[in-house]
Amino acid sequence: MLRGLGDARRAALPAPESLDRVELESGLAAGAVHQDLVLRVEPLADADLGDLIDAWSGRTDVVVVVLDQVTDPHNVGAVVRSAAAFGASAVIMQDRHGPPIGGALAKTASGALDVVPLVRVVNLARALRDLQESGFWCTGLAEEGAVDLAAVDLSGRSALVLGAEGSGLRRLTRETCDALARLPTLPPIGSLNVSAAAAVALYQARLARIG
Repeated sequence: MLRGLGDARRAALPAPESLDRVELESGLAAGAVHQDLVLRVEPLADADLGDLIDAWSGRTDVVVVVLDQVTDPHNVGAVVRSAAAFGASAVIMQDRHGPPIGGALAKTASGALDVVPLVRVVNLARALRDLQESGFWCTGLAEEGAVDLAAVDLSGRSALVLGAEGSGLRRLTRETCDALARLPTLPPIGSLNVSAAAAVALYQARLARIG
């Protein structure tokens, strides 16, 4: 169970405690899907957008995903997983209109939270302007976008901005983006689930970098 850990790290772990199933499911694992093993951990440290922008200094190949009021933890977790798979450097979302980093989000992310920083910001439009000032081209994905995403140059610093299902991008978010683009879906399907759309957009950005 602890294979791969060094002796020093293994010794620093607390001693495991055995509980019967009733105790486990009424206590630490209440309401959670588990496999008879529960670990109590500290929350991940919050990432700061300004610190990340500073850390990206000199890089021209940075891609980030920005989520506008996407509240479903499964969707956010799936976006983080796709971000890790296609080499994105961060996922940014609103603090007040995003899900907590809990079990559902982490499970859907399948370990990607350890790879891709999940950044919470108070004001999404301000965060987009901060990205723009540091050289990011911010492309909002919308069904009524003027061009297909494939026509957008994603080879430089790029922010892919996606809204919640149904309501999509809010007005101020749209107005702050540098451009609105659409995915080339065919009737009668006009749009995709936000996590599926993010995966397609991230793949397109990846192609721009390796093509």
